Amino acid sequence: MALTLHSSSSFINPLDTKTLKTQEDFSLGSVCYAQLNPSSCHRLRVKNSITIEPANSRENKSTTSFDGKSRDHEILERFHGLSGCRKTGSKVPVFIMLPLDTVSMGGNLNRARAMNASLMALKSAGVEGVMVDAWWGLVEKDGPLKYNWEGYFELVQMVQKHGLKLQVVMSFHQCGGNVGDSCSIPLPPWVLEEISKNPDLVYTDKSGRRNPEYISLGCDSLPVLRGRTPIQVYADFMRSFRERFRDYLGGVIVEVQVGMGPCGELRYPSYPESNGTWKFPGIGEFQCYDKYMRASLKAAAVATKNENWGTSGPHDAGQYNQFPEDTGFFKRDGTWNTEYGQFFLEWYSEKLLKHGDQILGAAEGIFRGTGAKLSGKVAGIHWHYGTRSHAAELTAGYYNTRHRDGYVPIARMMAKRGVVLNFTCMEMRDGEQPAHANCSPEGLVRQVKMATKTTGTELAGENALERYDERAFAQVLATSRSDSGNGLTAFTYLRMNKRLFEGENWRNLVAFAKSMSEGGRKARLSEYDTGRSDLYVGFITKQNKKTKEAVLV
Repeated sequence: MALTLHSSSSFINPLDTKTLKTQEDFSLGSVCYAQLNPSSCHRLRVKNSITIEPANSRENKSTTSFDGKSRDHEILERFHGLSGCRKTGSKVPVFIMLPLDTVSMGGNLNRARAMNASLMALKSAGVEGVMVDAWWGLVEKDGPLKYNWEGYFELVQMVQKHGLKLQVVMSFHQCGGNVGDSCSIPLPPWVLEEISKNPDLVYTDKSGRRNPEYISLGCDSLPVLRGRTPIQVYADFMRSFRERFRDYLGGVIVEVQVGMGPCGELRYPSYPESNGTWKFPGIGEFQCYDKYMRASLKAAAVATKNENWGTSGPHDAGQYNQFPEDTGFFKRDGTWNTEYGQFFLEWYSEKLLKHGDQILGAAEGIFRGTGAKLSGKVAGIHWHYGTRSHAAELTAGYYNTRHRDGYVPIARMMAKRGVVLNFTCMEMRDGEQPAHANCSPEGLVRQVKMATKTTGTELAGENALERYDERAFAQVLATSRSDSGNGLTAFTYLRMNKRLFEGENWRNLVAFAKSMSEGGRKARLSEYDTGRSDLYVGFITKQNKKTKEAVLV
């Protein structure tokens, strides 16, 4: 059987969706790519033995050759090369997150043939590129300073072959136990060994529950990882990445996103989903009870001549799944708004800011002159945003209340380092949220857009949850514009999987990418798209038997 790609949506038959196949169903064969120009009509043998050939002789002037060079526009050599605010009407490049297990535990590229076909489809859809997590637990698995980048190197070459760009996340956190985590990739075994000897190396809540997702920022400057500090370990990892991919940085690899906490976000793990610890829309809990954080809190209290403030975190902050009004700390006129509450929240949030600044400072020095952008991710914690205390944001380390803007200091810190602030929940609407949770993702996004505009920080976005519907894409289009605060300089869609390639979902993505390339103007593909801007993906036997629709991933 041969995998065939036709680029007219008129081939899509919604009734055939029951024949969808998964990535494992793929077999070696020929790929027919209708958008190749006649000059490219000879058969091309690629590395994985898939053959690319034209399905017909019709020419499309907006096509891309197999070597990735655009026929009708110049490929950007540097990622969204803008500074400050994006002007309304500017192109917003769209990237697609690759599966979490793109590289296997053995360090190899997973399902390479299907990935090759998927990248070809994404290129045809008009996206700028893809994003991949470079997991600390995979790359430095075999021991300190022993790095294995081979699976990622194969991916970079494949991305380059298709004329796409790549965002790489320095993922210093565990994969597993959070929203959307479909696989388990723990921290490196040698790090886990150190944690078993010294459990205070990880974040701890007031009940003594340890969280193995990420090393506690309380020991950032202490040589607790076999003679190196966590910041030194992260820097060595990034330096190894720079050396291995020096020839691709600034060209194929246009952005390096620096992980700074759980889920790669600059925050505390205040709302862990593993083992049912937290459920939406609980307020979460402060994560300041490992011995290093407690020592820091005590020193801060002594410095203010209020030594008794440093004995512990707030005693009245409640539990993970409570609501603000159930607690003495977060209620309307609670402890959060007292002198003690302000002291604690300033210490807690400033520790997080310093952590981010240290890691980004190291990254700035390592990647200076490479041509690659740096970015850092901030979580979109939108529940209880409508209350005075913004409890869920406070426990995560964002000192944002009705009386205080907690995102300006974060944006200012990133601007100082020339780092793009990547923010989530761009697809969410207030009206979609449960009323009892006091959510306002739209209000939160507006606030962050204004914070980045005020500080001159570039802003990029992601969707927080997997969404394929036109309504979610329309919301991203609206938030991408600079009508209210900063516009987006890029958007990364979560995530590439088999559902993305299903008929209507795929059409929505193609229309979305087209709209973003036109500066956020809404574009809708016709049901019978004569512009050939959509893809049909299917299996065709060599005997021209019945076509079956299939997904790529």
